[in-house]
Amino acid sequence: MIGGEAGARSGPRRRIGLLGTLARVGVGGWFVSSVILGHIRAGSVNAPPLLLGLPGFPAVVLAWHWWRIRRDPHSFQYTSPLSFAVNAAIFFALWLTWWYAPALGITSDAALVFYGMSMLVAAVCGYDGCEVLVISNLILRRDDQIGCALFFPIDYAEGRWRGQTHQFSWVHRGRHPGS
Repeated sequence: MIGGEAGARSGPRRRIGLLGTLARVGVGGWFVSSVILGHIRAGSVNAPPLLLGLPGFPAVVLAWHWWRIRRDPHSFQYTSPLSFAVNAAIFFALWLTWWYAPALGITSDAALVFYGMSMLVAAVCGYDGCEVLVISNLILRRDDQIGCALFFPIDYAEGRWRGQTHQFSWVHRGRHPGS
């Protein structure tokens, strides 16, 4: 089983505080509700973006994550500035399809649903890593990281305020964004 190998998570514990939780609930709720309200205003629920955003994108991330750790079971920490940029570029590429590739426009709502729901799951679990991997990390019982700058400033400031200079899982392993 993958969870017992290198990179396995040592059990559930909250690694974010109240402000980090509220930020994830706020942004994640905003993303998901903007899609739902948009569908309600349009007069009907458009199922394809919801199906792509809920089971579709998480399944793709899970398949990639599983493949990656089958190739190399050691924990991975893609937290360099390039990783932050690639992650942001993927989100914007999916979200802005309505503008540059209208035929693929369903990925816009799907991206908001996937990222929003992932943020809500991260808030519930107290997860301090990038929301892209929260679901696959939970399923695979891992603690792998991909660069994600959205909530880092809040989590870092809150941790400093609470006197925890190294509350982030990737900092415990000596990995900092940009290293």
